[in-house]
Amino acid sequence: MTLDNTQTDDIPALMAEIGTRAKTAAATLGFASRDQKQTALEKAADALWATRQDILDANAKDLAFGRDKGLSDAMMDRLMLDEDRIRAMMDGLCSIAAQPDPVGQVMTEWDQPSGIHIQRVRTPLGVIGVIYESRPNVTADAGALCLKAGNAVILRGGSESFHSSRAIHAALQKGLDAAGLPMDAIQLVPTRDRAAVSEMLTMTDTIDVIVPRGGKGLVGLVQREARVPVFAHLEGIVHIYIDADADPEKVLKVVLNAKTRRTGICGSAECLLIHQDVARTIGTGVIKALIDAGVEVRADETLAAIEGTVPATQDDWGHEFLDMIIAAKTVTDIDGAIAHIREYGSNHTDCIITEDDAAATKFMTRLDSAILMHNASTQFADGGEFGMGAEIGIATGKMHARGPVGAEQLTSFKYLVRGNGAVRS
Repeated sequence: MTLDNTQTDDIPALMAEIGTRAKTAAATLGFASRDQKQTALEKAADALWATRQDILDANAKDLAFGRDKGLSDAMMDRLMLDEDRIRAMMDGLCSIAAQPDPVGQVMTEWDQPSGIHIQRVRTPLGVIGVIYESRPNVTADAGALCLKAGNAVILRGGSESFHSSRAIHAALQKGLDAAGLPMDAIQLVPTRDRAAVSEMLTMTDTIDVIVPRGGKGLVGLVQREARVPVFAHLEGIVHIYIDADADPEKVLKVVLNAKTRRTGICGSAECLLIHQDVARTIGTGVIKALIDAGVEVRADETLAAIEGTVPATQDDWGHEFLDMIIAAKTVTDIDGAIAHIREYGSNHTDCIITEDDAAATKFMTRLDSAILMHNASTQFADGGEFGMGAEIGIATGKMHARGPVGAEQLTSFKYLVRGNGAVRS
């Protein structure tokens, strides 16, 4: 349920009420049928499109707020909605609706000599708290994925996307109502007050897991202060290593797409590592192409000789620019690239461009990022592109969920044990 107030003097009471409602809704969602959840998502998709002008009007207010706040161009791009992006949200809801229901899926089963039969089956996590910043589409993605996995969700969007998130949430509520599911299954925190975030992080009685989706500051705050378990989603310090055996045409296609398609997403390339043997050939070509495309290239001493580059500083390594900026460095070999990524990476997404399969295997074996790519744009680091319909984030930790977090990753499991009068000796 969306409450009407946007300010309150009693944040703890507000959040306690939201948490209690979510926990009650989760008890019903745990056994909701696939058809009910599918109907809710399809009707929500219909409502998104039917109310698209309301959503665009709300987004215009958020864009004005963002401009007044001095948001960067990349952040404004994250915040902006148009009909194509609303259609993409709608398509994501329909895609999630059509997927198999993860709840109740038998993961494995076996018989024991004692006469018992054991099944491990998927079960909802319960109540998920999602804390995110400027991207309003997270409201639809997170709400839909949590619902598909049988979880209630408490959404706390950023102050920048406040109006857009409310308009999108209203469409999700219409879907729940049409399917006869609890309206409290998807709740949106109705205040910009940051105290609501701090309160969510301590709601151990009603929230089962927190998913932060945003910049380093937000994720760091959540990890430091949360008493509720957290799915870590760190910044996307994404590297592309150009190997000595890289194909020049593939390098141009992949690197330009990885950097320039959308600079404000976590899969955008932030650092280019170039084998020293091809630095003056392939390396020069791709750097010039990036500069021609409007990218500021912050280059090490070797690459700084290329006209148009800017000398890199130590701070440029391991930096998430989220802008038309990329760092570039030469490395002696693949081991040098791996060492650099281990030191400066964030375990999000890293890529190698090479025609040498052995080099690709070495790169993908010796690095432990959540996503590793070979000859493919890092902009594919996205749950929708992985066939999940959407994602609630890219988890970079190693506990429970890792990589794109879709509906299946928002479940836990339980054991069902059956016997026929079996007793233990």
